Amino acid sequence: MGAVQRIEASRYIAGSPRAVWDAYTDHVAWAEWGGVGRARLEREGVPAPNGVGCIRVFGPPGLAAREEILSFDAPKRMTYRVLGGGLPIRRHFGEVIFEPDGGGTRILWRCRFESKIPGLGPVFRAFIARLFRGALEGLAAARFPEP
Repeated sequence: MGAVQRIEASRYIAGSPRAVWDAYTDHVAWAEWGGVGRARLEREGVPAPNGVGCIRVFGPPGLAAREEILSFDAPKRMTYRVLGGGLPIRRHFGEVIFEPDGGGTRILWRCRFESKIPGLGPVFRAFIARLFRGALEGLAAARFPEP
């Protein structure tokens, strides 16, 4: 078993927690701002369409990452796990927390995983950290209605 890799990214977003939650958990819209290329739902969750049990797929066919939503506590916290595809990693568990911060929202996005390829965990950690930061920058650039 490889070493557990951990990532944490945080970003202030100028929108209410509900508005930021709604934008972040609209998984298909990630194609517009998330820097992931294609984004689609393979299976709807509860509440429909983006809640618990939802399987979201990010990236091009053949390389796409499949993720399952495990918890969906609007507008506070969501967890997910990577089911396969994408990078050669295993046991990827992610958590995203939305907290009021002044007139906006602070997002804390963290995950842990192991590399399937010995020695490449730090490389994958750097890549995923950059992906998290880029996605949060894209989300922050979106316009949110006033609370």
